[in-house]
Amino acid sequence: MSLASYLLLLPSFLLLTACGDNATSKRRVVVIPKGTTHVFWQAVDAGAQEAAARLGFEVTFKGPLAENDRAGQKQLMQQFIGEGVAGIALAPLDHKALAPDVARAKQKGIPVVIFDSALEGTPGEDFASFVATDNEASGELAGKEMVRLLDGKGKVVVLRYQVGSASTTAREEGFLKAARAGGLEILVDNRRAGATTGEAKTSALNMADDLKKADGVFCPCEPVTNGMMLALDQLKMTGKLKFVGFDVTEPLSAGLRSGKIQALVVQNPRRMGQLAVEHLAKLIDGGTVVAIVDTGCVLVTKANMDEPEIARLLK
Repeated sequence: MSLASYLLLLPSFLLLTACGDNATSKRRVVVIPKGTTHVFWQAVDAGAQEAAARLGFEVTFKGPLAENDRAGQKQLMQQFIGEGVAGIALAPLDHKALAPDVARAKQKGIPVVIFDSALEGTPGEDFASFVATDNEASGELAGKEMVRLLDGKGKVVVLRYQVGSASTTAREEGFLKAARAGGLEILVDNRRAGATTGEAKTSALNMADDLKKADGVFCPCEPVTNGMMLALDQLKMTGKLKFVGFDVTEPLSAGLRSGKIQALVVQNPRRMGQLAVEHLAKLIDGGTVVAIVDTGCVLVTKANMDEPEIARLLK
């Protein structure tokens, strides 16, 4: 091919390439979790990928490594808004800090589904929808189970997660509400674990004196529950107080079976990922979605963990 012929064809080639890229971007959605290392987020990813494959979309699953990296999550939002993706599903690390970025996405015509943890604003208005566990109700479920385990009397310690996390804050408050209503005394409710299992373990070890005075302990999410279980093992306090946690991993499931943990509130993260992508797909294709969807949770104990419906959630 002569140089002149190549130059004549070049604009057409570039146009076709641009059209191809644009077509791809119209079917590309992004899922931004709070982090990527915990089992919970891996299950969200699996659900999102399953829904995307079924509906003919491409999913990019990308989040900060640490669940305290608000700046990193904001950078990801800004990056994907700039790339002009078709839609974004976001589990905000901070219910306020990510709100301006979501507003910017809306201004650019990019639908945003908030999942797992609430964002400041109104679902259906400030963002397309909110897909999550009813976190306050799930905390109340844990609190009522603690009341049952302690027969309505005793002292309880709550090891909280992080400031700004709407989901875990709602669980903590739900637990405290139910525990107090059931007659329990809250010995400690102002200590925070940090973002990782290691940080949670250290925080729990620093609470050794309080734990020794307590009859029960509650933890509101996977890393905090894991960290507390490890700390109780190290303190040789396993089984000496009733332990109700949140979420599930293989070690936590084993802890439940062995009696280290008395109950776990277990969510359905795979369904959360599926629904978040399904909502984005409907919006991108011109449909409408329900503003708020409760993806549900169950209380899992040693007695019911092998029931088929519950066993599926533990895998």
